[in-house]
Amino acid sequence: MRNDTKFWDKMASGYAKSAIGDEASYQIKLAKTQEYFTADTEVLEFGCGTGSTAIIHAPHVKHILATDISENMLAIARTKTVEAGIENITYQQTTLEALEVPNAGYNVILGLSILHLLRDRRVAIARAHDLLKPGGVFVSSTICMANRMWWMAPFMTLGRWFGMLPVLRFFTRSQLVRSLTEAGFEIEHHWTPKKSQTAFIVARKV
Repeated sequence: MRNDTKFWDKMASGYAKSAIGDEASYQIKLAKTQEYFTADTEVLEFGCGTGSTAIIHAPHVKHILATDISENMLAIARTKTVEAGIENITYQQTTLEALEVPNAGYNVILGLSILHLLRDRRVAIARAHDLLKPGGVFVSSTICMANRMWWMAPFMTLGRWFGMLPVLRFFTRSQLVRSLTEAGFEIEHHWTPKKSQTAFIVARKV
């Protein structure tokens, strides 16, 4: 994880300045996610980056615990949160697996643009299932590159070998769905924007 942390620490400033690639799809995902919020909702977001999504969602929930492995990302997130006048987000540098919180404590868990950057998505999905309250939902937005971008895998592996890229996993949308259902989730909403490899999924703990 150390190399990945260094990579994202270096990327933090540029990442914070980058524009959203598909603003229309992003707004649809935000709106759909907020359908699952109430004033009492406890949210966990892992891989929160510079906090942009957490800040948008914060006024609609009770509290958000937002985590990331990059302290530089979190430093930017904290500054943005203060500037936005948001007081119900707590940031913590950690991995989902190392997070020390009680099981079954969250109504909603967000894993956005992160599952394909983990060594084993199944471990993270299982952990999310444990941390959710019965009936809680896991919301993910994941690039499933094995559907059409499989040819990039050797180049990504080479970049990883030379320390130029972080972990990047190639899997299909059907494999992602299977990982969720095998962990005990029921798929409630599944949407892939046109001409996109990103699967937006809402999965409920049953």
